[in-house]
Order: sequence, then C-alpha cells, then structure tokens
Amino acid sequence: MTSTATAPAAPVLPTSYMSAVRGAPFAVIECEENLDDLVVVAWNGEAERIFGTTADEAVGRRLTDTILSGQDAEAFRRSLGQASGPLRCAHTRKDGRTVVCEWRHAPVLGDDGKPVRLLCFAQDVTEQVKEIERLRESDVILRAILGNVDTAVTRMDRDGFCTFHEGKTLPSLGLRPGQFVGMNVFDEPPAPMDMEPMRRAVRGELVRTRVEAFGMAWETCIIPLRDARGEPDGAVSFTVDATEAKLREDELKSRIELIERQQQVIRDLGTPIIEVWDSVLTLPMVGVVDSKRAADVMDDLLAAIVDKRARFAILDLTGVEVVDTKTASYLIELVRAIRLLGAEGVITGIRSNVAQTMVSLGLDLSGIATVGNLRAGLRLCMQRLAASGAASPGAPARGPAGGAAPRPPADGSG
Repeated sequence: MTSTATAPAAPVLPTSYMSAVRGAPFAVIECEENLDDLVVVAWNGEAERIFGTTADEAVGRRLTDTILSGQDAEAFRRSLGQASGPLRCAHTRKDGRTVVCEWRHAPVLGDDGKPVRLLCFAQDVTEQVKEIERLRESDVILRAILGNVDTAVTRMDRDGFCTFHEGKTLPSLGLRPGQFVGMNVFDEPPAPMDMEPMRRAVRGELVRTRVEAFGMAWETCIIPLRDARGEPDGAVSFTVDATEAKLREDELKSRIELIERQQQVIRDLGTPIIEVWDSVLTLPMVGVVDSKRAADVMDDLLAAIVDKRARFAILDLTGVEVVDTKTASYLIELVRAIRLLGAEGVITGIRSNVAQTMVSLGLDLSGIATVGNLRAGLRLCMQRLAASGAASPGAPARGPAGGAAPRPPADGSG
C-alpha cells in the first residue's frame, strides 16, 4: 500500500541540504516519498562508513533492499507517519556485521508545500547498545548474587558517600536495604560502629576485617577503586557470614593443639629424662633412634641439664636396636654439648651392632665414659661425685629421697 502521511510540523529543508550534511557525523539518506518503496536518491559518506555500502551501490535501490529487512523494515514504515521519538533498528552491513542505528526522519517539501522527498538520519549506536547489554548482564549477575548469597554489598564514592547498600544478609545484621545510602563514612555514624576500615579503603587501602555480632561471625573485604587516571575513586565492600568458617577454624585449631599435646606426650615417653640421683640424670632410650628423634633428645636433655643443674647425664642405649650413621654422630655431638654445659656425659648399654656402626664411622670415643649397663653407669657417677667433693663437707652424698647414699659394692656388681 502507498501512504503519504508525514510527521506533523516537519521542517522544510532547502534543496542544497545534501551538500550541507555531506560531512555530518551521522548517516543522511534521501528517499522518494513513497512509503512502500523508499527508493534511495542520495547517500552521504557517513552512511557509506556505517553500512559498508557506497553511494553508487545504494542510489536507485529501495531502502528495504539495502539495509532494512523484516520487522525492522515494517517498523520503519510505520514510524514515518507518526510524531514519535527515534526508532532503533538493527542492520546487516555488506560485510555481514550487524550495526544498530537510531533513526529520525523529516520530509523535504516542494514549492507547493507538499512532501517530495524523505530525509532519513541515522546515528550508529552499536557500542552504546553493547554497553547497555553488558550493564544489564552485570546487573542480572549482581541481583542473582545479592538475592541468593548471604552477603551485603556497599559502594562508597570518592568523597565517602554511600551510593549502594543491598544484600540478602542485611536483615541478619539488623539493617534494611539502602539504609546506608546517603551516609558519609567520614561523618560520625548514627549508631556505634567502626567506620575506620571504610575510611581507609576510600583513601586507597585494601582492608579486611572480621567481627562478631548477633551471635555470628562476619568477614568484610573493602576494595578500593581507581579511575582511569589511577586516582582513588571510592570503594566497594562486601560482607559475608563467616560463622561456619570460624567454627571450622576453631575446631581445626583445637585439633592441632590436641595433636601437639599428644606429640609432646609421645616425645616425653620416647625420651623420658629421670633424675635418678642428686645431680645425676638418666635418659633410657628404647627402639629405633633416627635423626629426628636424636635431635629432639639433644634439645630436651640439654634443657634438663640446665634446669636441674645436673653434673652427670647417662645415655642408656640398652633398648636401642638400630641407629643410622647420622644418629651415631648426633650422640657423640650430644656428649660434647653436655660438656660445654659443665656436665659429663656417660654412655651405657651399647649393643654390638650399634658399636659396629660407631666404629665403621671412625668416631672418636676417647674421653667419653662408656660402661656396660645402667647400674654400672650410676655407680661411676656416684664415685666421681664423691671424689670431687660434690657433697657438702662432712656429709655423705644424698640418694633419690634425700637419705644417705649407699656405699657402692666393692666388687663392682652392686
């Protein structure tokens, strides 16, 4: 069908309009005033750039065969006879790419005041449409998070004013959506709360906090934002319910503490240091002694010597079946370390295979007291205490309970 309807109060354009708009930053297309055909009679340079079609290719063809098709073509025809806002249409360029344009139109009137041509103006808004879609997608994602995840999100501008405050968890914090909007983090808060973390973030510092309120634990991360020049541009904070995480953390700490206590008990049982006589400590070792255990023995025994002010330390290896080469070196070093503390180390109960290990290493045992068993080692220590006058003048050495020390057997058998 053919229609000659035009938009009301359309401006009358001079006949030299195409030369005036040839370099315009928008497409200008002139068509014959036949709404069914819309045959192109003029096509400016910006139209060539936007649609990828030259003026020679477009002039003489219908607009619907050039850049308009389907529902957009029909909507374009309907808009010609209406006084309405701009019409937005999608177009397929010659190279196959799609562009979105915003259209306006005006009739060209002849001398008799009747429309003789239709002037169409198109502005490329493809990037604007993409940006709007990106923002819409971001908003959909944000709404999904805020509506389903236990979190609260706050946005502060560069001056510290809150512009956004929403989240599913706000009621749990005793707050309502938007309650902070309009507040400034640099002002005194209406209720007791620490605003310093937000102030620091607005100034450009990343801040993480954890607080407990309403019987729950809340963790907040406040992220500073920056503009294109790298200048501070406010901050965004999000608060999440960290109650379960804190419970798991507390449980893990309790388990670690329990394990550490158990390990200490195991170490104490594995290396029991016994004060068998005044100034005499003994360390009976059982099982396999590796490098780790030997290092623990050294730490514990040296500490006990200092604490007890011991004069002798007996290392009883009767229950030790195997030692590696490094451990054998540790034991010799332990005796030397005992000497540096002013005490004397005595090794008792060395088994044949352990002795072979020490000999194969070429370890120098000269100057180190070694005896066959613990009883003989204790007797040696008592004799040396007596010989050195360790007991007070005129008083015999004391035994474990503070009584007089027994006289060692003359035959050495005890």
